[in-house]
Amino acid sequence: MTERPDRIWRSALLLAVVAVIGTATLSGVHELTAERIAEQERRVVLEQLEQVLPAARYDNALLTDRITVTDTAYFPGGQTVTVYRARRAGEPVALILRHRAVNGYNGDIRLLTGVDVDGRITGVRVTGHGETPGLGDGIEVGKSDWILGFTGRALGDPPEDRWAVRRDGGAFDQLTGATITPRAVVGAVHAALRYVERNRARLFTRPAETGAESSTR
Repeated sequence: MTERPDRIWRSALLLAVVAVIGTATLSGVHELTAERIAEQERRVVLEQLEQVLPAARYDNALLTDRITVTDTAYFPGGQTVTVYRARRAGEPVALILRHRAVNGYNGDIRLLTGVDVDGRITGVRVTGHGETPGLGDGIEVGKSDWILGFTGRALGDPPEDRWAVRRDGGAFDQLTGATITPRAVVGAVHAALRYVERNRARLFTRPAETGAESSTR
């Protein structure tokens, strides 16, 4: 026995209504989830930035007062560097660079380097890496205090030819059993300092950029 046409239409209409409701629900859930994920990402970025520059030192919104730069002479590997500008009462305080050391033992090492207006490092932190556990991972502040040795340093302190690990005749310790990893970090931080010294005024005056920014770049 064939089904009556009115029943077929009712069934089709019901399926269409269910599909519309399901799509709307999924869309709403996605929008809510996306907002929460974005907020969590912003929180993570701010926590990272505060490790290299305490929030008490500035009064502007770092996440929106930022630009991106590229310069293969200082930041090789095709990387795009995010530069956050810290200000207090409108005056420049410091720059924080999100960049990478591209010659780590097991690949790129993601870094945050803070540099104040006098050219001194406010702090350096590793935000991601693939270095060997128990050896190269000593660059993490949670594993050793090695990374804290950059705080307060500047160009000329140590002298230019001492911006290297001790094994290479430099002023910075290497990690026990690991030289390539700290060598890469020292080189990347030194390059960031030199870049800031050369471009400080322009970095503070360029118009801020808009759009999403990720903590994992």
